[in-house]
Amino acid sequence: MTGATIDISLDGQLGLFRLNFDAALPMYGISALFGPSGCGKTSVLRAVAGLNRIPGCIVVGGEVWQDEQTFVPTHRRALGYVFQEASLFPHLSVRRNLTYGEARAKGAPGHTQFDEIVELLGIGHLVDRMPDNLSGGERQRVAIGRALLAQPLSALDRMAKDEVLPYFEALHANLKIPIILVTHDISEVERLADHVVLMRDGRVLASGPLSAMQADPSLPLAAGRQAAVTLDAVLDQYDSDYGLATLKVSGGEFLVPMEQAARGSHQRLTIAAGDVSLATQAPQGSTLLNSLPARVLSATIAGNEVIAVLGLGEDGAGSRILSRVTRKSWESLGFREGQLVHAQAKSVALVRRKSR
Repeated sequence: MTGATIDISLDGQLGLFRLNFDAALPMYGISALFGPSGCGKTSVLRAVAGLNRIPGCIVVGGEVWQDEQTFVPTHRRALGYVFQEASLFPHLSVRRNLTYGEARAKGAPGHTQFDEIVELLGIGHLVDRMPDNLSGGERQRVAIGRALLAQPLSALDRMAKDEVLPYFEALHANLKIPIILVTHDISEVERLADHVVLMRDGRVLASGPLSAMQADPSLPLAAGRQAAVTLDAVLDQYDSDYGLATLKVSGGEFLVPMEQAARGSHQRLTIAAGDVSLATQAPQGSTLLNSLPARVLSATIAGNEVIAVLGLGEDGAGSRILSRVTRKSWESLGFREGQLVHAQAKSVALVRRKSR
């Protein structure tokens, strides 16, 4: 597969439900289909897998899987699919469940090796067990492994969170394959996704890189109570005395408490809008460790609150973050669009995840 995108254009009726989906996803990283239950996310996923035939076109890396003349059956599509409820072959051991998917993909470009997947998912001690002797989280990890071994594309329905997500972070950091994840949990999107497709009532509201979708005041992610922006950062320094890392992003840097990691490593930093306050000048004698110059790029009034989009750096050309403040504070301090401000965040309020 030589193309750079997964192009999906679907327009059809599913009973009383109309699906009208049109988006291009990157051929790398994790793309999340995000929206409320019943908005059509899983219908899109099943169409990509060939499990549902909905009128339209699906082109993966330049290879046509579906159009007016073509419909490649599921068994000939180079993908693995993990359902919300992990479905393993009960009569096969974990090893044979895994190699069932691997056998289909042997020789495929970029084929992921068995030992690598077993190590990344932490299932080496499970390979000789039968599915009946696995916990729910262990079954999910084995199902993910089987899907990944049937590369080069993996499609994933909602995952069991607490046990599985840390392994997804490891997969994200180590594998170079596209994954499509269906979820209605924003914390999963913030933790894992590189690209997000916002869906509602069978339609695409917007599609693009995660941080751009989060910082767009016209989209629901920025208006929600859990509004946040997730940035890719690079570890520049580590202070072992205080357990603090200096993470660089475009236009500034943040001090974040975390375990020691290698200098130059990529980290994933989530900054909640409610944890960012604004000041007209740099604070003096404050316990706040993070105070960054930024420009107010836009401001949206939502009841008695204001959602401000900030561009880091004095010129405002750096990474975008959000700040939610009361309308009273905004007006009494005379904030306005275009103004140079100081964005302040407690280091303990920043959520840091490993990126790649």
